Amino acid sequence: MAQLKIRFVEEVEAMIETAKNRKPEDLEFKYKGILYPSLLCQPENVDAMESFEAREDDILLAAYPKCGYNWVIEVLNKMAFSAGKLKNPKYIPYLEFTNPEKMKKLSTLPSTRILGTHMSPNNIPVSFFEKKSKILVVLRNPKDTAVSYFHFYNKNPVLPTFESWDKFFSLYISGDVMWGSYFDYAVLWEKHIDSENVKFVTFEDLKANLPEGIEKIAKYLNYTLSDEQIRTIAEECTFDAMKEKSKETHGSFGKVIFRKGGVGDWKNHLIEEQSKEMDAKFEQCLAGTKIGAMIKYEVHCK
Repeated sequence: MAQLKIRFVEEVEAMIETAKNRKPEDLEFKYKGILYPSLLCQPENVDAMESFEAREDDILLAAYPKCGYNWVIEVLNKMAFSAGKLKNPKYIPYLEFTNPEKMKKLSTLPSTRILGTHMSPNNIPVSFFEKKSKILVVLRNPKDTAVSYFHFYNKNPVLPTFESWDKFFSLYISGDVMWGSYFDYAVLWEKHIDSENVKFVTFEDLKANLPEGIEKIAKYLNYTLSDEQIRTIAEECTFDAMKEKSKETHGSFGKVIFRKGGVGDWKNHLIEEQSKEMDAKFEQCLAGTKIGAMIKYEVHCK
C-alpha cells in the first residue's frame, strides 16, 4: 500500500511539472463533442473503454466532476476493506484515465474491483449494465457543483484557468467544460433511475448524515458492517479528516481536490441573474424528474 501511495504521488507531481510547459489550449482536447483534460486522458483511452469487460461483482462509482467523487471513493475503499472484500485499501483507477495497456491489466485484477468514472452513462462501458454490476452514482446540486468546479479549474495546474467566475459560469451553463454538461449528465442518469443495479446518493445527504449514508450503501452492496465499523469509517472520512491527510495521500494535488466540501457556497458566488438563469436551466432539464427531486433543488438552491 505504501509503495502504491508513493508511486501515485510521484505520478501526480510529474504531471504537474509537465503542465508548467504546456500552453492553456494544450491542456484540453475535444473528443466526440466533449472536452477532456489532455494530461489525464487521451482519445484512445475513451475508445478502449467501449470494449472493457465488466464483471458482475464489480463496483463502479460514477459522479460528475466536483460532486463528491474523491470523498465517496475513499468511503467505498474503506467499506470494502472492512467488509473483507479487499485485502488492502487501493488507489481506484478512473476508467477514462486508463490507457489501453493499463486497461488490459485491469482484467487481471482479482475481485472485488472498484472502479470510477466521471463519464455520463451513455459513455460508460455497456458491459456494466449488461452484467448488472453495482453502480453507485453521486449527485450534487448544480449551483454548488458549479462553484466547486470553478475553483477546481483555477487551482488545478493541469487544467486551463478562467479569468473570471462569469466566464466560467456561462460555459458551465452551456456545457462547454470538461466532461460536458452537468444537466445532460443528470438527464441521462434519469433513464436508469429505477435500475436494480444503480444506486443514487447525494452529496448533501451524505454531508448531513454520513453514518446513515454508509449504512445504506453497505446494504446496496450486500456488505455486512458492524455499528463500530460504520462509525469508524464515518470518522475517518469526514472532509476535515481527509483534507488533513491530503498531502500524504495526494501530494500537492491534495489542496486542489479538498477545498471546502460544504453546502451552500454558491450564495457567495452567483449573482441574482445567474441564480435565476440556473433556476431556468433546472426547470428546463430536470423539473418533475426523479433525479430533480433527489437533488432537492428547492432546499439547496433557493
